[in-house]
Amino acid sequence: MSKGQRFTSIWDAIEDTPRQAAGMRARSELMMALQEWVKISGKTQAEAAQLLGITQPRMSDLMRGKISLFSIDSMMDMATTAGLEPHVTIKKPKGSNKTQTPSSNTRSTRNKPPKGAANNMGC
Repeated sequence: MSKGQRFTSIWDAIEDTPRQAAGMRARSELMMALQEWVKISGKTQAEAAQLLGITQPRMSDLMRGKISLFSIDSMMDMATTAGLEPHVTIKKPKGSNKTQTPSSNTRSTRNKPPKGAANNMGC
């Protein structure tokens, strides 16, 4: 890492690839939302764990921020069970103003029957 290098997030700085950084950003946001939900709900770790379908030691791992022990899928499931509404936001990289369009030479095959298939449209 060079002296003057700047990063969008801590995950961009410590992960090896943009893919890994994106995964860690998503996992950290989910983990923080679940931690906040437990605190606001006033539930004990055991109560929250039972509601989410996990063990109390696993809830303890979540509350202590052991992010490497949790997948995005498992935390999305827990967040939904907790009544949260997790969502994914996709952003274009800065400087990419061009939108990609299919090539004029590309034919769409969507909604077309395969060759040799019977046409059930009465034609």
